[in-house]
Amino acid sequence: MHVKKFDRDYSRRHFLKQLSAGVLTTGVLRPLWPQIAKAGTVENVYPDELMSLSEYTKGAISEGNQIDANNVHLVQDLLDPIQYKQILEMGRVLRVRPSTQDIMRLSPREYIEATIKHAGMARFREDGNVVTQDGQPWIGGNPFPDPKSAIEVFAAITLSWGRHDASAYAVKEYDLDEFGEIAYRYQSYWVEYSPVGRLVLDPKPHRPGHEDKLRYQSVFFVSPKDTRGTSYLNIWHYDQNRYPDLYGYLPAFKRVRRFPTNQRFEPLIPGSTLYLSDAWAAGDPFLTWGNYRIVHRGPMLASVSESWNPNDENWQHGVHGGAKGQTFWDTEVELVPEAIVVEAEPTGYPRAPVSKKRVWFDARTSLPVSMVSYDRRGDIYRSFDGAFSLYDKDGQQFMDGKHPYWSWTRLHAHNVQTNQVTRMEQVRQVSGGYRTTVNQDDLYDRFLTRTALRRLGS
Repeated sequence: MHVKKFDRDYSRRHFLKQLSAGVLTTGVLRPLWPQIAKAGTVENVYPDELMSLSEYTKGAISEGNQIDANNVHLVQDLLDPIQYKQILEMGRVLRVRPSTQDIMRLSPREYIEATIKHAGMARFREDGNVVTQDGQPWIGGNPFPDPKSAIEVFAAITLSWGRHDASAYAVKEYDLDEFGEIAYRYQSYWVEYSPVGRLVLDPKPHRPGHEDKLRYQSVFFVSPKDTRGTSYLNIWHYDQNRYPDLYGYLPAFKRVRRFPTNQRFEPLIPGSTLYLSDAWAAGDPFLTWGNYRIVHRGPMLASVSESWNPNDENWQHGVHGGAKGQTFWDTEVELVPEAIVVEAEPTGYPRAPVSKKRVWFDARTSLPVSMVSYDRRGDIYRSFDGAFSLYDKDGQQFMDGKHPYWSWTRLHAHNVQTNQVTRMEQVRQVSGGYRTTVNQDDLYDRFLTRTALRRLGS
């Protein structure tokens, strides 16, 4: 009989030992990021049983199989509790694909290259903000690719949501009621722009005169007719102790108004279960949350690669499940060898309807792949899970300059207390001719000022 040295129990013991000792070092067989910097792959960092679901389940579920209500109990520990409920009770199905080892397929190439180049150059300033060793705003990439604490994990995703200097997502949204019927359909354009930590757009690494800002982000709705023109502008200060400035244009009032901070925990439009606070599982400045702690480490199932659908001319995806067969996106998942689960509390929001959130991060990239929030009584409240991909599949590519584009492809937001679900997908184009684009410097003037907000609304 062949006995494996590094079996499932070995990995579990490794993660539990580090967690109980308060130690965080990514990788099992060897440190993760030195191997990535050397070879660009996670090969030889994790044992076989963390790189293949077939190995992990001892053949019970293999790549190419599906996970449904009949076998989900075998992988319950690899899912967040709401995903488990969706599969067991609501007909959600996940298709299993092989695990990705090439790190360049898990984030934008420039972001990975900057992460390697800038390793060791980040620190926390006395006020809690991330700066370079000489005290300047961060210069790009993941400041803490091998995190030693929960707040380092959260700081990394907050500093750069989409991991591009500028992104504009054409989005289709479907909001389902508690009976599984589509109650609302929206089309919108979501724009992100980074004035610091720039990797592609000139001037680099900071746009002069904007060094005190971390992000400009807007969303405006182009469909249906009664919502068209509704738009919001979110201006983030680099100081993560400060709340973003949130402005909105509502066509009925024909003016731009400023919204209060607690608007972050409310849907922006009727029917939606998605809040600004949910964006990238880090929709608020990380220093306005607190009591960060790592509560779990281990493998998980997530859609981190190959989820783009170029075979549809508008990149749209199939659906299934729920009472009417239209609640969930068709989704392929793979075994992520190591996830870091971080819990945090909204210490800066005394009226927040949530008491805490728990976020699952892919340890290889610090990408948040799932989030579950809890209400003020501590009961499970809402979830957020996404799918991501390099837009390079089946011989087709959507380019970001010299390289294929990397981004999110679709997501679910599920309020389990009302059983309402929001589905969103990034598409090629929405009404009005607005198209997904990346790293275009004119996005700031077109979409990210109060003047632009008024112009878009009218």
